[in-house]
Amino acid sequence: MPEPGAIKVLLMTYKVAVVREVSASQEKVWSLVTDLPRMGEWSPENQGGEWLEGATCAAVGAKFRGNNKNGDKSWQATVTVDVYDAPRKFVFSLKYKEMHLSDWVYEIEPTPSGCRVTHAWVEGPQWAEFAPLGKGISGVDDRASHNLRNMGVTLDNLVKALDTV
Repeated sequence: MPEPGAIKVLLMTYKVAVVREVSASQEKVWSLVTDLPRMGEWSPENQGGEWLEGATCAAVGAKFRGNNKNGDKSWQATVTVDVYDAPRKFVFSLKYKEMHLSDWVYEIEPTPSGCRVTHAWVEGPQWAEFAPLGKGISGVDDRASHNLRNMGVTLDNLVKALDTV
């Protein structure tokens, strides 16, 4: 039985997730959510970034360094693409040294009028031990609630951007 407040979508249940119905094709949405350098156009925290180590686009194993800002705090975070199942599921993980901190997930499911987009944040196995350090870096005390709000803004902005693509 899912925990109270969990949202069930596709193959997983997520504690921290937002879902939007979109009147665009899976492929159109996929092209935007996998274009990480453009993420700063939609996200209130991410400011964009760059592919690393010769990568030029999303693919399993590709690394991306994102520039992030929250109030007067700014930091960089390097993520690795773990799942690239076009046009259905895209997952990248945040690791710090040897600690797996979190996963960022996009799932895109076709619907009769377009698609349903789920954006989720999943705590990694070492999140709890990193969280106090993370608060000092980002100024965020409750990362789950903060991310839930920001993911809603990100998807709302993404939906607006789809109208111009």
